[in-house]
Amino acid sequence: MKGNEAVAEAAIRAGCRHFFGYPITPQTEVAAYMSRRMPKEGGLYLQAESEIGAINMVMGASAAGARAMTSSSSPGIALKSEGLSYMAGCDLPGVLVNIQRGGPGLGGIQPSQADYFQTTKGVGHGDFHIIALAPNTIQEMVDLTVLAFDLADRYRVVSMVLADGILGQMMEPVVLPEYAPDAQDVSKGWAVGGTGGKRKRNIINSLYLDPEELETMNFQRYERYAQIGRDEQRWESYLLDDADIVVAAYGASARVAKNAILEARAQGIKAGLLRPITLWPFPKTAFAAAADKARAFVTAEMSMGQMIEDVELAIRCRRPVYLSNRVGGMVPTPTDILSVIQKANAGHDQ
Repeated sequence: MKGNEAVAEAAIRAGCRHFFGYPITPQTEVAAYMSRRMPKEGGLYLQAESEIGAINMVMGASAAGARAMTSSSSPGIALKSEGLSYMAGCDLPGVLVNIQRGGPGLGGIQPSQADYFQTTKGVGHGDFHIIALAPNTIQEMVDLTVLAFDLADRYRVVSMVLADGILGQMMEPVVLPEYAPDAQDVSKGWAVGGTGGKRKRNIINSLYLDPEELETMNFQRYERYAQIGRDEQRWESYLLDDADIVVAAYGASARVAKNAILEARAQGIKAGLLRPITLWPFPKTAFAAAADKARAFVTAEMSMGQMIEDVELAIRCRRPVYLSNRVGGMVPTPTDILSVIQKANAGHDQ
């Protein structure tokens, strides 16, 4: 399947029956696929009047207890930021897919990873986080979409599947999951989906005019975030056990990095890969452990260097960290990354 279509099919099988979208390259196939499949599954596809409208429709459906989703690409995600903050303030689950393109501004339609800061640091106003899952295969596009719905419901947060134009457009074989048995009947005692006269009415709200009450809500929310940080860190390691040089890369860049690592090994350089699967929570535990053995780190990114800051924080700057990057829609080659691995191995100045 094509990555964009695999995400959509995985969402349906995870129990998503409400999709609100808006076209933007390179993610439009997500919405196009949903427009065909949702009516056949007894669900709702609606093309909103804007990205802003789409995220607020997700908020309404989620408040009623439904599994709901929207998707977009970089500029469209920026437009959704206010709605994402409202969802966080209301403690509502939901799933958001971002198939990144180059920026800033309208930029270009080629693949990028320049939304890392937006996703992990500033996805909206106020104190809140979203879970960010970064696939690097089409199978992971499927698996992490299903996981995104489960984590969103478990913690009452928004989960994002953060991919790029390469993964959205490429095709690979996938194994699809079975349909969730309780797909359309997920019990959510906090939802506003009608009382039937059997319980107290629920109110979902993000407005707290009493500052002490708002402070309490924020502290309680961050207790959940702390639990997510402890329990939901995910990563993949590759040839890491004896690595002197650790390459940190996610998404499509990690696929390229594996080839660079194999070439480095052929040249006698002990390189390995540590791939974050959760960008938030960042897998600090794995990076801290890797820093006990490695001499240096290399981050391979399709950005001006954004994840590199989290790598430095995770290892407490105990080891030098070098950057290998391409931007503007340019895709790194194994040679690009290998040259920085060689530089790190030689201990050259950054």
